[in-house]
Amino acid sequence: ALPEKKMVFKGLVTNKEDSNKLVLTPLIHYPLLGGSALITFEKAEVAQRIIEVKEHTVELSCGDEMEEFDQCRMRVQAAPVDILLPSFLEIGLAQSSRSILVSDLPRLGIPEEALLDKLELFFSKKKNGGGEVEDRQFLDDTGQVVLIFAQDGVAELLIEKGHIQVPIGKGKYNLKISPCMSGDITGLQVR
Repeated sequence: ALPEKKMVFKGLVTNKEDSNKLVLTPLIHYPLLGGSALITFEKAEVAQRIIEVKEHTVELSCGDEMEEFDQCRMRVQAAPVDILLPSFLEIGLAQSSRSILVSDLPRLGIPEEALLDKLELFFSKKKNGGGEVEDRQFLDDTGQVVLIFAQDGVAELLIEKGHIQVPIGKGKYNLKISPCMSGDITGLQVR
């Protein structure tokens, strides 16, 4: 789930066909065999020189005695690592016909379950524009809630409203209602 944030665009306007692009910065987790280390250099030419030499002797810190000095050397081999990076990513998004995303929730210090109960009770009433709630889920990463209704059409009417006042505890809070989108990776190319 993406957090909602108010933004002001001050950049350059590009072609319309470029507007649906997502900049992806990969975070690489690379599995290593035992006795191996992955070293990343700031400059590619430094890594290239080390790879060209192949075998290196690394001196480790040890005691002052000369007899121990031979034990403080380690012979290592340098080899390049091929890492697959995404070069093209396509995500297919679909709007759920029975789900809503509730945001702008107040931070009242009440347990998540209690907040979910209050939201389910409020949105299950027809007088509030709701209907029978089939499932509810608290999204930890954004602090938003997904509500899934048993019947089609309920979510659509609530989304049209955009905002709704919900009594929670001793106050009334203006909560935002958005469509709930789900996505799957439909295309992935790596280099």
